[in-house]
Formats: sequence, structure tokens, C-alpha cells
Amino acid sequence: MHIRFDVPADPAYPGRVAAALSSVRLRRFSLIGAALAAAGAVGAAVSWGFSLGERFASLWWVLLVGGLASVLYAPWVRWRARRRSDDYAVEGGYDITDDNIMMRSGSESGGIAWEGVAQVRDVGDFWIVYVGRMPATVIPRWLMSAGDAETLRAFMAARGLLPPG
Repeated sequence: MHIRFDVPADPAYPGRVAAALSSVRLRRFSLIGAALAAAGAVGAAVSWGFSLGERFASLWWVLLVGGLASVLYAPWVRWRARRRSDDYAVEGGYDITDDNIMMRSGSESGGIAWEGVAQVRDVGDFWIVYVGRMPATVIPRWLMSAGDAETLRAFMAARGLLPPG
């Protein structure tokens, strides 16, 4: 396998990468926040129904507000990442073989050997490549030809890095 493609100097690209990376890490904040907000709302309704509203009102409000803040944290982080990354648009590219993933961006380049890759997650238009538990790079699937994307998907699935699909 030898897949090569370029990444244009698009000002929106770094923001899309940041959003993809943050969506995986911040998902738990949304889930925990929704649970806290629901517990706060149900607790407030039950305590007011049993005339205990004044005694526990502050607890339920803290849960409700904390939950809503946690739910809104992920979109806020994605918005800030996109806003800050607009100045980082440089041309780059990928050269992916059976042995490694080579990336270049501007004047810098780096690589990841497939032996070091623990897993790959499919997130929107990207594959996020993990070395251990840390995301190491993203592969923009939408910049590849359909044939190359399918070849790479099959390669990663065969290695057990990506669920077959």
C-alpha cells in the first residue's frame, strides 16, 4: 500500500482538526453534564412536590447549573479551538505505507510506525490515530480519493485498529 495526498493551506482545516480531536475527549463532559442536569431537575421537582423545596433548593440548583455548564463546555472549547487555529493554515501532506504514516506540515515532518498505533477512531471526516491512549495524529479522509480511503480502511481493519465496516 502506498497512499499519498496533499493538505491545502485552508484556514478552516486546523479548526476542523481541533474540533475532531476535542469531540472525542469532551464527549464525557456532555454525558456527565446531562446526567447532573437531569438529577438536579428531578430532585427540584420531587422536593418541591413534598414541600422540601426550601431545604434542598440550593443543592438541586447547583446540580442543574453545573450540569448545564458541563454540557456547554464542549461546544465552547470547540469554538475557541477553531477561533485560535485560523492562523495555522499551512500546506502539508501525508504519505502512508504499510510501515508508517508520514506527515508534513510547512517545514516540519514526522511519522508514526503502524506497530506503535494502538487504535484508530472514526470521527466525522477524520480517522484519529492513537499511540497508546493519546491521539497522535488525524488522517483527513475527505482529502483522499475514495479508493485510497477504502484501501486504508481495509488495511486498518485487518490490523485490528479499526472495526470492519
